[in-house]
Amino acid sequence: MSSNLYEKKATRINLFNFSSAAMRAFHMSWLAFFVCFFAWFACAPLMPVIAGEFNLTKDQIANINIAAVAITILVRLVVGPLCDKYGPRKTYTALLLIGSIPVFGVASANSYESFLFFRLLIGAIGASFVITQYHTSIMFAPNVVGTANAASAGWGNAGGGATQALMPLMLAALVMFGVEQVMGWRIALLVPGILMIIVGAMYWKFTQDCPQGNFKELRAQGIQVGSDKKGGMAILMHAARNYRVWILFGAYAACFGIEIFIHNIVAMYYVEHFSFGLKEAGLAAGIFGLLALFARALGGIVSDKVAIKKGLDGRTKVLFTMILMEGLFLILFSQMNTAVLAILVMTVFALFTHMACGATYALVPFIDRDALGGVAGIIGAGGNVGAVAAGFLLKGMLDIQTCLMALGGLVVIAAGFVLVIRFSVEHKQKEQKLFEDAVLERNNMA
Repeated sequence: MSSNLYEKKATRINLFNFSSAAMRAFHMSWLAFFVCFFAWFACAPLMPVIAGEFNLTKDQIANINIAAVAITILVRLVVGPLCDKYGPRKTYTALLLIGSIPVFGVASANSYESFLFFRLLIGAIGASFVITQYHTSIMFAPNVVGTANAASAGWGNAGGGATQALMPLMLAALVMFGVEQVMGWRIALLVPGILMIIVGAMYWKFTQDCPQGNFKELRAQGIQVGSDKKGGMAILMHAARNYRVWILFGAYAACFGIEIFIHNIVAMYYVEHFSFGLKEAGLAAGIFGLLALFARALGGIVSDKVAIKKGLDGRTKVLFTMILMEGLFLILFSQMNTAVLAILVMTVFALFTHMACGATYALVPFIDRDALGGVAGIIGAGGNVGAVAAGFLLKGMLDIQTCLMALGGLVVIAAGFVLVIRFSVEHKQKEQKLFEDAVLERNNMA
C-alpha cells in the first residue's frame, strides 16, 4: 500500500461532520452493517413462532442456527480481498443489493427445507462486517483507527440487539391489526430486506473508497491503492502466512463467535429455561445485542489509549484481559438459575464480549498493512467458525447450560493464546512512527 494513502487519513472522529469522506464512510459503514445485522438475525427472535408453524425438532432448529452462520465464513474470506481489488464502495453496494434477495426469500418459505436454504444464503450478509472494518481502517489514521473500527462495528452490531427487541413487537403490532400470526412473521421479515435496498443505494451515492477518491479513478492516474498483490488469492495467502492472523482468528472465534451464537439461542433459552413470553424473551435478549452500541467502541477506545504508552504490546494485553473476563462470566452465566441473576450476569458477560470484539479489530490494522483485506477477512471468518463450532457443540450436548459452561472454558483457553503474539522491533518502530505522525498532525490541526 503506498505511503500517500496515509497522508489524508482522518486523525480525529467528528461525529456530526458529514462533509469529510472519512466521516461519511464511518456513518454509512455502521448503518449498512446495522441493517445487515438486523436482517441476518431477524428470524432468531421469531423462531418459537416459526418452529411451531413448521413443527421443527430441536435438531432442525440447531441446523437452522448453524446454516445462518456457516456460509458467512466463505463470504468473509472472499470479501476482504474483493475490497482490496474493487474498493469497499462497490463491494458493499453489491452485497447489500444481492443480499436482500434471500431475506425476501425466507419470508416466502413454506417448508423446513426452503426455510433452511434461504437462512443459509442470508448468512452471506454477515460478511458486511469485513467491509465495514476495511473501510474505516483505510479512512482513519493510527491514533484513532481502533476507536473508529470498534465504534462502527459496535453500532452495526447493535442491529442484533435491535432485531431481538423489535421483531417480536412488530409481529405483535401486526397481529393486533388483525393479521394472522402465520402471515405476520412473513410481513415483519420483509422490512429488513427493503431497508437493505435503500441503504445499498445510499452507500453508492454518499461514499468513496479511500481519502483521495475511488480505487478505479486513482489507479487510472497511476496511484497504487488497495493491495499491490495480483488477485484475491494472493492477498489471502500472504495474510495466511502470518501466525498472528491465526491467533486473532481464534480470539475472534472466542468473542464474536460466542456473540453470534448467543444471538441465535438466547431468546429461546429464556423461553425454555425461565418460561418467558416471546416479547419478554426478546427484550432480555435485546440487552445483549444493544450493549454493542457503546461496549465495542469502549474496547477500541481502551486499546487506543493504552497504545499511547504501551504501543502494540499494550493492545495485545488489553485483548487478553477482555477475552479472559468474557470467558469467566460466561461460565458464571451458565450456572444462573434465577431470571434476574441470569440477566445481570449476562449483561456483564456481554460487556466484556463486545469490548473483546472491539479490542481485536483495534489490533487488526497493525498486523500487515500490505494485505489488510486478507487479514480482516480471515480474522472476520474466525468469528463465524466459532459460531458454527458452538452450534455443533450444542447439537451434541443434552442441554444448553452444559454447552455454555464448556464454551466459557474454551474462551479462557483462547485468551491464553493471545499472550503468544509478538511483534518485531522494526515493526513496532514503524507503527510507532505512523502513530506519532498522526498525533502530530491532529495537534497541528487543533
